[in-house]
Amino acid sequence: MDPINLEPGFSTKEIPGKCIKCLAEQELNNCLMELLREEGEDKEMEQRFEALVSFLKSPESIELRDEAEGYLADGKRVSLKIFFEEGQPKYEIKVT
Repeated sequence: MDPINLEPGFSTKEIPGKCIKCLAEQELNNCLMELLREEGEDKEMEQRFEALVSFLKSPESIELRDEAEGYLADGKRVSLKIFFEEGQPKYEIKVT
């Protein structure tokens, strides 16, 4: 499975932003819609769906969201990478 990259944005008066949780939920809905449209099995889409569900249910998601929002408040760009390593979901924040 290719990693899932989420890039949250800080909301301003002019530009609405989205937190990591909102982006993950949006991507989860996209995966679900794609899975419902598919007539056969799509293993990669199923893995994406599972990774997003795992992330949203994990206690780490709250910590990562808070961490990302702190970086965004400091004016930094943040991205969260969700991927599988040895069959387990992993999460990695990158700050630029």
